Amino acid sequence: MQYPAVTSTSDSNPPNGSLPLPAATVELAPSYAIPIALVLLALPLLFIQIWIGGILVLFGLFLLVQAITLRLRFTEQALDIYRGERCIRQFPYQDWQNWQIFWPPLPILLYFREVNSIHFLPVLFDAKMLHTCLEQRCRQTA
Repeated sequence: MQYPAVTSTSDSNPPNGSLPLPAATVELAPSYAIPIALVLLALPLLFIQIWIGGILVLFGLFLLVQAITLRLRFTEQALDIYRGERCIRQFPYQDWQNWQIFWPPLPILLYFREVNSIHFLPVLFDAKMLHTCLEQRCRQTA
């Protein structure tokens, strides 16, 4: 199944090759790199230390299921997390204080701080589009 990078909510679509408009709703395509890498790295560990290898394989499979089932959508007002067609969580941009993607050469973790809480999400989505959407919708303050 293919996921559109940009789904416009208005009548005007951005020209080809340009960044999506902040008013557009953007759904990030899934990335299976982290879950697959974890499973592949854990397989040799199964022969050396079965419990550690097994835990890493299970964690990698858990992340794979999350990458398959969850979607991030950037709307005009908030970052929405969907499971299927159901919105399970919203993070309004007005509550964001800071965000950072850890280890830019190989992005693995998104950190963002809201007024009352801190969140960490594994990067199970298109990292470049994630960074672009974050820069457009919530400027970094630190």
